[in-house]
This record gives sequence, structure tokens and C-alpha cells, in this order.
Amino acid sequence: MNLSVRRMTVAGVLGAVSAVLGLVPGLGLIPFPTGQHVTILQIPAILAGIAEGPVVGLFVGLIFGLTSFMRATNPAFADPLVAILPRLFIGVFAAYAFMALRRWNTALALGAAGVVGTLTNTVLVLGMILLRGYWPVQQVTVVAATHAPLELLVGTFAVVVVGLALHRAGYIRAPYPGSGRNV
Repeated sequence: MNLSVRRMTVAGVLGAVSAVLGLVPGLGLIPFPTGQHVTILQIPAILAGIAEGPVVGLFVGLIFGLTSFMRATNPAFADPLVAILPRLFIGVFAAYAFMALRRWNTALALGAAGVVGTLTNTVLVLGMILLRGYWPVQQVTVVAATHAPLELLVGTFAVVVVGLALHRAGYIRAPYPGSGRNV
């Protein structure tokens, strides 16, 4: 794996943003009346995948997962299979969603990446919580029904807005370097 200085820089900057969002109370994990938190921590991993591809998205997702694991107050998130493993796929899946639609419409591709990345986080984390037996099906269902729509809306909106700004500034180059095309 050969990471350019640009890719390492993007991974470091967006990883730092993810860590700050996760470590500053109320910034990346917004308290919700159900006693759980609505997260926007997936956004840097999604943007990393969009801007520099799946490998960079994986690294930023790893930082998100490690941050979640380190500040775990819930036993489920003290399990690395819940806190870290699902987060590795956020930027990866978002990158592929973006690549699949980029040639037709940038805003549509950004929106799809936002949806895919956010749903990846929600579905894989809740699925792992259920598989590992931390919460009953009813609790997982309530969290999915109450948190997922808001996380999806906020996450997708943020990815589209920030992604369009990054695209206009020339920071989003897709297909990715080395693919022969640079749009």
C-alpha cells in the first residue's frame, strides 16, 4: 500500500477532526432524550473516503472507532467488535458509492455517499450490538427508529454541503489518483 503525502495528510486532518468530535462532550455525540446519543462522527470518515478513496476512509473510520472505544461508558462500546470493527467500513462503502455515481452528478454522488456511510455506521454497529447480545431486539429497534432518521438527515446534509465546497475548491478528485482519469 503506497500512501501519498496528500492522502496521509487528509487522513491525519480528518482523523483529528473525528477525534475532536468524539472527545469533546456534546460536539460529535449529541445527547438524545432516549438516553442514547445521535452521532455525527461518521462524517469525517465519509469525507475521507470521498476525497481520497477507500483506504483513507478506512483509516479515518479506525480513528472514529478507537475514539468511541476509548470513551466508552456503555459496555457494548467497550467491545472493540462493536466500537471499532463496524467503523472501518464507513469510509470504504461511502467511497464506492461516490465512485459509482460521480460521473453522472457530483451532488447526487455526495448524497449517496452520505446515506451509505451513515447507514453503514448505524446498521453495522446496531447489528454487532445485537449479535454480541448487549441489547435486546426491542432496544435495537427503538434506537434504529429514533436515531437513524436524524443521523441520516444530518449526516447526508453535512456530507453534501462540505463535499460540494471541497469539490469546488479542487480537493475532491474522483476517480481517484492512479485510475487514469482525474475529473
